[in-house]
Amino acid sequence: MTSQMRREILEIPEAVERLLSQGADPIARIAAAAREADPAYAVTVARGSSDHACTFLKYAFELELGLPVASIGPSVASIYGAKLNLGRSICLAVSQSGKSPDIVAMTKSAGESGAMTVAVTNDATSPLAEVAAHCIDIQAGPERSVAATKTFITSAMAGLMLLAEWKDDEALRQGLRSAPEAFAKAAEGTWPELRAAIAEKHSLFTLGRGPSWAISNEAALKFKETCQIHAESYSAAEVLHGPVSIVDDGFPVLLFATNDAAKRAVLDVADQLVAKGARAFITSDQPCKAESLSFVRTDHALTDAVSLMVSFYSMVNEVAADRGINPDAPRHLKKVTETV
Repeated sequence: MTSQMRREILEIPEAVERLLSQGADPIARIAAAAREADPAYAVTVARGSSDHACTFLKYAFELELGLPVASIGPSVASIYGAKLNLGRSICLAVSQSGKSPDIVAMTKSAGESGAMTVAVTNDATSPLAEVAAHCIDIQAGPERSVAATKTFITSAMAGLMLLAEWKDDEALRQGLRSAPEAFAKAAEGTWPELRAAIAEKHSLFTLGRGPSWAISNEAALKFKETCQIHAESYSAAEVLHGPVSIVDDGFPVLLFATNDAAKRAVLDVADQLVAKGARAFITSDQPCKAESLSFVRTDHALTDAVSLMVSFYSMVNEVAADRGINPDAPRHLKKVTETV
């Protein structure tokens, strides 16, 4: 039986197309406001998959705009009641439901502290949207599976749309326009060779560098959330500093590589891990000791990274089925976690 998670993965291209059309004008207006505000830095407020989207956008904004981005722990406001000086900043608060009290509290506090606040949410009438000065509706449509898929992708894409308009970046706009078709193809890949290597394994690494490290973080969460596999995400720059000690013969490693400046470094780490006994898989067709996974490129390295996540979601849904686990109802979890 097809899972709800799988149905929602297949809805990703349509959701992104809807975001590109219906979200274009509101996002352009917010980008114009951001240019006028001319922030010195950005901050993000999020948890879980939304926080991984923020990590992705951190790299995107730093690389493309030269704008430093820092993550703020929501408990700074909700638990500790601390006031931050956020004058001359822009605050991106990302939450699919827009209901978590700590995200709402931190966003409200950020606005009161001088930040230009932007809610990125799947509910434009949510408490988060109400406290933010601006709102981006990610247009994902209902997402019923506990594991976020559509909302992660559309949150990341909404942030890239904001970046493209803020920078007036035609190359990124083209990458965004090409994404729905690429994502439809990516959703068909299930990486059977990686699934076979995982089999009954209970631990693995996911790795990336730069924007693809954010993708790696989301992948590790989904392995835990939907498959009950202990997956740890590391930057390819960090894994050899200590975590590599647990690698033994056949230890599975999934490396996310995109066609950007970090690709060669990720390939080099893959080679070193294979030499230590790992069974490594990589989203690259460059010569390498790791096994190549299929991938679908867009017209830009940043949207390429998002495309890899679509392929991963399709694969991890199958891993859950292989293990007899219902990915729509992970144990101990519910769809909306309202953290104080």
